[in-house]
Amino acid sequence: MTIRSLFVTRLYEAMIDNDALVEELEQSVRMLADEDRAGQGWSKAHGYRGYTSYASLNDLPSRDPAFADLVKLLNTHVRRFAEASHMELGRRLRLDSLWVNLLKSGGTHSGHIHPHSVISGTFYVAVPPGSGGLKLEDPRLPLMMAAPQRTHDAPEEAQSFVYAEPKPGMVLLWESWLRHEVPPSAAKGDRISVSFNYS
Repeated sequence: MTIRSLFVTRLYEAMIDNDALVEELEQSVRMLADEDRAGQGWSKAHGYRGYTSYASLNDLPSRDPAFADLVKLLNTHVRRFAEASHMELGRRLRLDSLWVNLLKSGGTHSGHIHPHSVISGTFYVAVPPGSGGLKLEDPRLPLMMAAPQRTHDAPEEAQSFVYAEPKPGMVLLWESWLRHEVPPSAAKGDRISVSFNYS
């Protein structure tokens, strides 16, 4: 008997060992959260428990050297992920958007995808205990109809949902069509991350 695994969904995970950069990014995000009135307004209007620059600032790498340094590192990781995923691109992927997230206790971000992008990801700056993982969804779920649930001891590749457990300095990358969410944080401190899209 032969059982083959088909249609692999890849998740790229790497550490960026640069404590000084992580600390600098945390200070920058906290400053933005205090000063970006448009971002504060958008977050409040959309029930985002905390702050995000998603709809307010689109120039962070040119605004702050810490973000420019991060983008240089991300470019290398995105290139490696694209090559490992056998993507035939014809040209190098470019950063399309980058935004920060400061999620308060109880904060969440419901399931979503990132249309019009090829690779999406998140760099984790602060992940206090109880922050929870990034929940990734099997993209075939809407097609499964009467498929039974998987057993509790099924290997990760057979699960319908996988939780990636982030830590400060970690970068996670996935193809932008992969549905994902941030479950409610039970942390006492702020969960801080930088999210981005490449197209």
